[in-house]
This record gives sequence, C-alpha cells and structure tokens, in this order.
Amino acid sequence: MPLSVGTQAPDFTLKSKTSGDVKDITLSRNFGQKNTLLLFVPLAFTGVCTTELCDLTAGLSQYTELNADVIGISVDSPFAQEAWAKKDGIGITLASDLNKKTADAYGVLLPDLAGFGAVSARAAFVIDKQGVVRYSEQTPTPKDLPNFAAIKALLATLK
Repeated sequence: MPLSVGTQAPDFTLKSKTSGDVKDITLSRNFGQKNTLLLFVPLAFTGVCTTELCDLTAGLSQYTELNADVIGISVDSPFAQEAWAKKDGIGITLASDLNKKTADAYGVLLPDLAGFGAVSARAAFVIDKQGVVRYSEQTPTPKDLPNFAAIKALLATLK
C-alpha cells in the first residue's frame, strides 16, 4: 500500500548516471526550495514506461513553472537508465533503486511482475518543500498512467 498523504516522505539517496558521471540524487536536497514529483516506473525500455517519461519530458517546462523537480525511479541500474534516456530522449532525472529499498519504503514494491521478480509499481508522489507527501497514487495496473492533471492541479496550489 503506498504511503498516505500527510506522511513524512522517506528520504533517499540513489544513483543517477548522465553525461558519463554517476552522481547521488537525494530527495532532501529539495526541502525548503521546491516540491518534488516522484514517479516510480517498473522497468526501463518498456512501452508504457517509455511513453510516460517521454511525455513528461515533452512537458517538463510545465513542472518547472510549478516549482517542481521531477525524478523518475526504477529498479534498473543507472547504466541501463542512461542508455534508455539516450535511446528515447528522456530528459528527466532518472534514479536507480537497484536494491529496491526506496520502492519498499514508499509502499510500492511489487513482489513479482510477470515473472520478472520484484519491481516497483507505477506510482506517483508529490512531496512538498517540507518533505510531506501531498499526493499519493499507485495505478491499478502497471499499464495505467498516474493522473497527471490532478498532480499539476495540486502542484499549482503548492508553488
């Protein structure tokens, strides 16, 4: 069950690889400065995940205008995520939850998806500047997308 609205968001530090460098992505770096949209996606290079993150990349300026940082999280390695981003033109920050601890902490770790083992569910969380979960959604199936209209409407109230 995903974290509830009003819960303090678990902080994390995950690895991200862009432009040849591996760097740490820490949720709390945004506290006091901007809101954060966390998007958990099951696996890199899959159709629905690629569509979701490419569409988000195309509309990234909308989130920037709403003072929101967008982080996509999957259980793939940062090297696979980097290849995926390059191949499909994904421009949001991708963070590797290879050990699956972050998906578990947010309550969205699926024990087995179609025989692939444990992966994150498709889920979205809006974390405000104080680190509190203000929006929480796990989609009914990995094929369903989060309600981005509701997410943008909420972010507009948090600017």
